[in-house]
Formats: sequence, structure tokens, C-alpha cells
Amino acid sequence: DWDDIPPSSALEEISEEEAIQIIAEPLLPLQSSTLQDYVDHSETLAKLVHLGVDLSQVEKRQKAGQLLLTLDFEKDIKKILLFLKDVGVEDSQLGSFLTKNPYILGEDLEALETRVAYLKSKKFGKSEIAQMVSRAPYLLLFSVERLDNRLGFFKNELGLSVKQTKDLVIRLPRLLTGKLEPVKENLQVCQIELGFQRSEIQQIVFKTPKILTASRKRLKQTFDYLHNIMGIPHRLLTHFPQVFNSKLLRIRERHMFLKFLGRAQYDPAKPSYISLDQLVSLPDEVFCAEIAKASIKDFEKFLKTI
Repeated sequence: DWDDIPPSSALEEISEEEAIQIIAEPLLPLQSSTLQDYVDHSETLAKLVHLGVDLSQVEKRQKAGQLLLTLDFEKDIKKILLFLKDVGVEDSQLGSFLTKNPYILGEDLEALETRVAYLKSKKFGKSEIAQMVSRAPYLLLFSVERLDNRLGFFKNELGLSVKQTKDLVIRLPRLLTGKLEPVKENLQVCQIELGFQRSEIQQIVFKTPKILTASRKRLKQTFDYLHNIMGIPHRLLTHFPQVFNSKLLRIRERHMFLKFLGRAQYDPAKPSYISLDQLVSLPDEVFCAEIAKASIKDFEKFLKTI
């Protein structure tokens, strides 16, 4: 899951410069090597630990440890916790939420409320906002301008309606928090290198938003195998874009087995058609019994020969 990628990753939702801007100065010097050493002396840290915050994870995040030591639980933190509960973060999720995004405790409450009000004004429902904030913990660190630019980008770039854009980011809220470069590059790869039409890309992304953040290398390799080796046309790939989320090894093993049995037939206009969905989503037992019409032992024996 993207949200768990450590800050050194190129996909980190928030750059270090942004993180530093978020943090209120002045900061305490960290004489100690770990936050845990402060727990006995700091009521704030003790209460955060009680909530389920994992301090060993927090201190890996840039400047987060110092931030927590400057905050007062009653004065600074309580109101943010009440705000998060109001937004819909469950009590049981608060600890893991703050472990991933401790920076929110240093944010201005009014600014946070303005961002939620903005999402409501864009007709996101209360439960949708709760789901988005839980799944993309950095979401509320971003300004209304940034959120607005993001929604505009996906709407215009993909030619989506307002409702479709909303559905897209509800399903993959990290599209609002992640960097845009990888997304732009993936859209280009789909159009220029893989040869999909804009209308096809729109359908693919809408069905499988993860394609926007997938590894380009994997996208290209999977496409190459499906299109050039298995002979699947763009039209069918547009219908079953979930296939791009599958492991190439699985596609390859199953295709080769079907080919060996003389059953690799992926054209819906011809008899004995096998859909890409059946090819990749069924468990081995079902795939063998219903699609390959062979025993799982035959399949395992065949895999040893390739």
C-alpha cells in the first residue's frame, strides 16, 4: 500500500520541503535518540501511546518527533482528535492514522475545517470523505487550491465528468496526495507506447484507477505479453483492464498451459472463448477444472517443464 512507503520513496505523498513548512517552529532539540525515552516525562507522548500511536514509526518521519514534543495534549492535540472523529476516523483507527500522519497534529484547525468544507462543497458525502481521509492520511494536509487543481487535472486530462472524477478519487484517494509526475508518465505510456486511444484510456483508468500509479516497466511488460504474444487486441484489454494488476508470471503460466492443451482462444466471436477475467482471476483449482478442463496435477506437472 502506497501510504506505508517510507519517506525516502519517490512516491511519498508529501515532500520534505512541504513537511518542513507544515511544522511550527521553534523545535526542541532532540537530545535523546528515541521518543520512547521521553514518554515518562511527557504527558502528551504518554497519551498518544495510549491511543495506539507507534512512536518508533513516528520518529522515522522528518521532524515529526520534535513536533510532538512541542505540543500540549489538552491545548493542541485534543481539538485535532475531536476534528478527526468528526470527519469519521474511527476511534480504533486514530492510532494508526497518527502514526502515518503525525504532522496533522501541528496543523491549524480552521485550515483543516476549510479543506473538509471544500470537499463537501464538491458534493463528497460524509462517509466518502471519511473513507478518503482514512485511506490517504495526508489528504487533509493539502490546501484547497491543491485539492482543486488535482480534481481539475484528472477531470480535464481524462475527459471525465464531475461525477466520474469524484468516483475516481473516492476509489483511489492517494491520487489527490501523490506526485503527479508518475501519473502523467503513465498516461503517456498508455497513449504513445501502448497505443491506446484517449477514450480507451478513460475507460481503463475508470475501471482500474491503480493503472495511474502502477510501475511503468510492469505495465509495458504485461501489455507486451498480452498484446504481442497472446494476440489480445486493444479493444479487449480496454474491457478487462484488471488484467494489468495481475502478475505476469501467472498470465504466462496459464496461457502456456492453455496453449499446450490447444485451448488458448481469446476471441469472443469464436467458440470456446476464454475471457481475460477468467484467465487471471480464478483460483488454480477452478481455472484447471472449468477453463483448462484438466487436473491441477496436470497443471503442476506442466509448470515443471517450462
